[in-house]
Amino acid sequence: MKNKPLLLFVICCAIPLALAYGALKFDWLPTAITNHGEFLKQEVKLTNWQKNSPKQWTIALNYSAECNSACNEQLSALDNLYVALGKNQGKVDMAVMGIVNDKKLPWKMISGQQNLKPASLYLIDHMGLVVLEYPFKTQPQENRLVQKGLLKDLKKLLNYSRSS
Repeated sequence: MKNKPLLLFVICCAIPLALAYGALKFDWLPTAITNHGEFLKQEVKLTNWQKNSPKQWTIALNYSAECNSACNEQLSALDNLYVALGKNQGKVDMAVMGIVNDKKLPWKMISGQQNLKPASLYLIDHMGLVVLEYPFKTQPQENRLVQKGLLKDLKKLLNYSRSS
């Protein structure tokens, strides 16, 4: 059998190609989502973002008059998130979108957005593009899980930006 090596080579090439084709054709691949936040339906880009001299990423709370108790809960969560960042604190800004009348805050204050949900946390890139939304949950345990998801997403993004 002269052509045995050639036949073996063709089979070794054909089997992986057939398996790959089958995986795509019959949808065998898992369709897992790796981010914990929700992508926005429309692109939201904050105007005059560059004048704030932003860091790589910003965690922002959309504070509005309609969400008094929820927004106050999220303000304290902003403090906890900042502490939880640990060594990444220098790469991430914290901001409040809207006007907080009764409190002095250590975070950046930026103009509020009407088309963003009140009391939600947002992840904003250094160009002012609002990337992910983390909606406020009324149950404290659910809200903590949302915030943990935000931290996981942010750490993943910081690792990606460091490697590229």
